[in-house]
Amino acid sequence: MSQQGTHDPTLPGLAPKAILFDLDGTLIETDNRWAETLAQKLRWLERLIPRVDAQALARHLVMGIESPANYVMSALEHVGIGSSFFGLADRVRAAKGLATRGESELVAGSIELLEALRGRYLLAVVTTRARPEAEAFVRQAGLQTLFPIVITRQDVIRMKPHPEPVLKAAKRLGVSPSDCAMVGDTTADVRAAKRAGAYAIAVLSGFGVRGELEKAGADLVLPRAELLLEHLNLASAPRQDPLPAIGDAD
Repeated sequence: MSQQGTHDPTLPGLAPKAILFDLDGTLIETDNRWAETLAQKLRWLERLIPRVDAQALARHLVMGIESPANYVMSALEHVGIGSSFFGLADRVRAAKGLATRGESELVAGSIELLEALRGRYLLAVVTTRARPEAEAFVRQAGLQTLFPIVITRQDVIRMKPHPEPVLKAAKRLGVSPSDCAMVGDTTADVRAAKRAGAYAIAVLSGFGVRGELEKAGADLVLPRAELLLEHLNLASAPRQDPLPAIGDAD
């Protein structure tokens, strides 16, 4: 669910060697169905307590539920029984308005953005999804040659907003975290980036809202990821040697 946002001035010193992307709400469309439904049910609180923002409260509740759920699924996957729950996970995501492996749509401008970045920046996906579904999204969109590195919840012990996923992506790409920019739509993406020492680029095409993302420490807030091109100097970006595509490196 995209939101309107104004363009920020070019961020001084934004010259990353690698750019890391979240999936849901950043590259893949989502409509935040659960948050919207919950917000409607909480409207009575605004009448009772005028300072309450039902929309913000709903987002915080949904995010508060999602993190523990991701850790439960991660624990199951680490002991080898998580695959039994993939079908259930897809049904839950569909109910929430998140894309499933069989039904997904890229945020407008994503392909153009990634093609423009190809060869100039090292690219990776950093997501809390499981590896099979994350790689399925990348392949379905034909992006496997653009994203040789995909960091999922199965690759780490601690997930965003902990910096571990960002640090792991930087290590796999062979660059310092300070040479990375993390692009995501939630405060968890922003905090993970800042705690890792990376640039935090927030987008308004998904779950987060400008005020929350700025408060979390975003270096730049954009309506959608495509507009990152206006803040990068592609002409001066050094050419990067490509890494093996997904499935070629193991």
